[in-house]
Formats: sequence, structure tokens, C-alpha cells
Amino acid sequence: MINNNTIPYFSEQQLSSLGLSTTECVDMIESLILKVEKKTAWSAPKSVILPDDGRYMMAALAASDTPSLLVVKTVVLNPHNRDCGLPQINGLVTMLDSSNGLPVAILDGNWITAVRTAALSATAAKHMARKESSVIAFIGCGVQAKSHLHAFLEIFPLKEARLYGRGQSNIDSLSAEVRAQSISAVVCSCAEDAVTGADIIITSVTYCAHLPPFLDANWLKAGSFSAIVDLAAPWKKSTFSAFDQITIDDMEQEALLPNKLLAPELITGDLSQLVLGKYVGRNHDSDRNAFIFRGHALGDLALSILAYQKAATMLLPLSTEDRPL
Repeated sequence: MINNNTIPYFSEQQLSSLGLSTTECVDMIESLILKVEKKTAWSAPKSVILPDDGRYMMAALAASDTPSLLVVKTVVLNPHNRDCGLPQINGLVTMLDSSNGLPVAILDGNWITAVRTAALSATAAKHMARKESSVIAFIGCGVQAKSHLHAFLEIFPLKEARLYGRGQSNIDSLSAEVRAQSISAVVCSCAEDAVTGADIIITSVTYCAHLPPFLDANWLKAGSFSAIVDLAAPWKKSTFSAFDQITIDDMEQEALLPNKLLAPELITGDLSQLVLGKYVGRNHDSDRNAFIFRGHALGDLALSILAYQKAATMLLPLSTEDRPL
């Protein structure tokens, strides 16, 4: 798909048309975890820059020998983008051949981030959540809430979705999306009402340096599972002892980054250890479990591989925005 003049670029619209299933995404993530164990795939801890003006800049790197691909995802979160009519988060994925270093493709980073994050949550939920979970609560109603809704719909018998967020347009949009799936949508006036009694809790509150924590793990019912995809910023960390098990995405990454997600003694293990069976994701039906994560580069690699391979199989036409070499 490479010629001397262009690198193929796959837009968000094109990637959305691929119809990747949650099962495909989870299987690819777990496959790459096994390859890391066999030393035929690798990931590096993400690099982060935090300017004083509230921006969040991040780069993540992962590679595989089978297939021979390397991806680098770069993302900028700027809370002031809304003033310009832009999404707060924008990013790009560059893909190279991991053997010879030649460029392979460029993919829209916003789609990769949305889908891989939900896929990582689903991978953890596969091992940590009760199979009969039917009530899901969303704290934050934006892009990640929608991607998690569709991912979890495929693997849990969801009947009710509770919504709590700060933006009315996002709440309205997510409510419509929920009802389109023939699920009851309940808009809550406070976070406590949303999470109390829910089987699955998804928190995806957009990062804000000045947001005071407002979520209390003691509100959660016995047997619940929480996917915390917002750096746990809206949670009162003093209440995390209420969780019976907490899995993070990558112990190596957590050890190297200065701003810890939570107290190390509260961490049971990471996603790779969970998938490899080094510990059990749920010891008792009544356990309150959580997956708290920053975003694993293996997830970006998994979704990039899946998207690129499926696009090639479908002979997806290149975007009119092909990027010159």
C-alpha cells in the first residue's frame, strides 16, 4: 500500500466503517500480551509533558515481530480547544515496519484512542466483572462513554444505563445512543445516584488539573466492577481501600512515572499478569474490583494492527488526505 509518493492515511470515518468487534479487539490485546511474554512484542512506558497551561501531551510506543509492525501514538489534550470548536483531544498514530523501519501507514489517533481504551477495559472486565452484570453507570458522557457502551454491550446483558456528566449535549447524545440499543437510559442528578447499585461503572471524566475529586468507592455495591479510564482524577483516593482488587495496565510504566495512580500497596497486579493467569480477577462474587489505567501502548498496537489488516482485506480506499512522504 506504499508507493514512492504517499503514506496511506486512514481517517476516523474510514476506521469506524471497519466494524471491529469487542471480541476481536480483546483477542488481539491478549495475543500481544502473550507475545510480550515470549519476547516477540514490546511496549515502552508512555512519555508525558504537562505544561503549566493545562495541556497534556503524550507519546506511546509498542512493536511486534509477528506481524512486523511498530506504532507510535502521539496525543495532545488541550482544554482550550473547545473555544476554537475543536475536540479537546487530538492525536495521530504512525506505523512503521518493525524490521526495516520503512513507513507503513498513518491512522487517526482519536479513533484508536477511543476504541483501544474501551477494549482494554473490556479485557479487564472479561476477567474481573460478573458475567450477569446488567446495570452500567457512566460518569462522564463523552467519546469514551460511547465507545465503552458499544464494547460492553457485546459482552454483558446490559438492561439499564445510568448517566451523569457535566455537558448537557453529551448527556443527550449518550442517552439517545443508549436508547437506540433498546436499553433504559436514566439521567442522574448526582454521581452517587448513578453508581449506587450499578454492576459496572465507567468513569471517563475529561482531565482537568483543577477538578476536585467527588467519587467515593464506598458508594459501590458488592460485586461491582469499575473501569477507571480518567487517571482516577475524579475519585477520592482515600476511599480506594474499599476495593477488594485493583488491576492497573502496566506495572513497569507505573513504576517509572512520578505521578502515581494510587498507593502501590493497593495494587493487585497489572493487565498482563491478569491475562497470563498469574492471579485470579475475582476471588468472590461479592468483591468490588477495579481496573485503573493510564492507557497501555499494547492497546494502541493491537487496534492499529487490527485496523490496518482489516482495511487491507477490505481494500479500503485511501483517504483523499493521503500524507506525502
